[in-house]
Amino acid sequence: MVGTLTWVLVGLAAYTVVAMTLKSRDVVPEYISISGPLATVHTQRGKRILTRLARPKRFWRAWGNLGVGAALVVMVGSFLLVAFSAYEAVVNPQPSALNEPRNALAIPGVNDFLPLSVAPEIVLGLVLALVVHEGGHGLFCRVEDIDIESMGLALLSVIPIGAFVEPDESELLRSDRGEQVRMYAAGVTNNFALSLIALLLLFGPIAGSIAVVDGYHVGGTVKQTPAAQAGIESGDVITGIDGKQVKSPGDLESTLAATNETTVEVRFREKESVTVRRSAVVSSAIRSAPLESGETIVSVNGTNVSTTEQFVDASRNHTVAAVRTEAGRTVRMPTGSYVLVSDDGALQRAGAPAESGVIITRIDGERTVNTAELREVLDDRSAGERLTVTAYVDGERRTYNVTADDDGNGDALLGIVPQSGVSGIEVNDFGLDQYPAATFLNAIGGDPGSGNQASDAGFFRQIYFAFILPIVGEAPGGGLGYNFPGFTGFWIDFYTVQGPLALLGESPVFLLANALFWTGWINIVIGQFNLIPTYPLDGGHILRASTESVVSRLPVPERRTLTTAVTLAVTVSMIGGLFVMIFGPRFFA
Repeated sequence: MVGTLTWVLVGLAAYTVVAMTLKSRDVVPEYISISGPLATVHTQRGKRILTRLARPKRFWRAWGNLGVGAALVVMVGSFLLVAFSAYEAVVNPQPSALNEPRNALAIPGVNDFLPLSVAPEIVLGLVLALVVHEGGHGLFCRVEDIDIESMGLALLSVIPIGAFVEPDESELLRSDRGEQVRMYAAGVTNNFALSLIALLLLFGPIAGSIAVVDGYHVGGTVKQTPAAQAGIESGDVITGIDGKQVKSPGDLESTLAATNETTVEVRFREKESVTVRRSAVVSSAIRSAPLESGETIVSVNGTNVSTTEQFVDASRNHTVAAVRTEAGRTVRMPTGSYVLVSDDGALQRAGAPAESGVIITRIDGERTVNTAELREVLDDRSAGERLTVTAYVDGERRTYNVTADDDGNGDALLGIVPQSGVSGIEVNDFGLDQYPAATFLNAIGGDPGSGNQASDAGFFRQIYFAFILPIVGEAPGGGLGYNFPGFTGFWIDFYTVQGPLALLGESPVFLLANALFWTGWINIVIGQFNLIPTYPLDGGHILRASTESVVSRLPVPERRTLTTAVTLAVTVSMIGGLFVMIFGPRFFA
């Protein structure tokens, strides 16, 4: 099947051929320049408006000075971020969607983090970002009495990817460095201001009118598990199990854990009930585990099991168990918490093999059949305490006398990385994957609904969450499994509108929320990206002007040469860093 990116490339190629042909025949107006798939539209309109807006010059210069301070802070952060990310891409390459080359393109449907379903809202946010960014440059040209040769829009085919203001070069060179820096910083200052306004509106009246519907929100089902076989799908909202009400994800989990019934009836918010026959299906397993994903466990040491709880209970009674599958296969395996032994940790110093997997079955005689029980046992131990750890290494039973390290809070630290499940095997008797609807809504200031815990995150912490929400499913430590696309697709079924804005209807409120969210996010991204200290970005121009200001005060000869050398060195390192960030993880992995 031909992918979306392929169709985009074919379309760009066809557009280029047609556009260049029309240009060669003088069909395209002179104010439009075409260079391959790129086009720029030039205009003189708007200069008078900018001149009028620039009249309160004292106010605009104060605004510009505020923006310069913020820009310098973000520039330093951008430099460190690029440098650190490039370093990590070399020493710890981890290919993911975050560094997939196609995700460097701001094209909805091609970029994994820009859903096609909200393309109009994303394009609106992008257009607003370009207008305020280049409008800021143009405004400060007039504030500093620098003439504007032309203004315009840059297009990739028909998609706006940038805008520009061309100041008069001779007048720009005659202006002082402070005027230049204010002009170059004005665009990103406006981006950050627009983002702040959009997020204030989103976090306030808009998100405050949106609530999560009661129930368990199904983001997906695990393949070959009972839920998938029963026809439960993404977007379903489960409201009851065997006649018991489910108002939150926790209700479903507690209800299933409290019953050993093999067959349960599942009730939905807007769907007919279905019957689910529970079975202990392996939903995931480490590579060295004796069982594979999709296998169904029917007994442990002769005890029949149909649920996760039954499997754990049967495994707890035997440190080495005979596990039989539905296909008739029987395997013998130690049952405990599978952990990776850290290099130079407490367990490794006691004799366990470094950077390898072991199965811990007991600590000081207390059973640790799975990771949850292992953590419970360690929570009751203190740093410096002597522990007897019983573990299996390559099927052989071993005992280690360990002196626990300090985790920083006085608690015991073994120097291990626990893996979930029993012996590296995750068993699921239902197979649901929860969509974090309440978490996402709470992150942007909405009501998470009954049974969902709200956080007291401050405004700036919420801005940080808004920044990472579109990539939070891929971000290290994200742990949510999903990126937030806005209120769209089947995810919209997890939300409802309440309060005065409910009179408008759900669709207009969700549309406005999407527009504000993506406008806020895109403006933050554009502002931060433009402050990477490299040409031709604003950060590169600010870097040069700032370097000139510092070097001019130094008692050294050839100040211009030194300025050029510093600017060039930083620019090259940033371009190289960006290249390594995008392509390094796949090259070095």
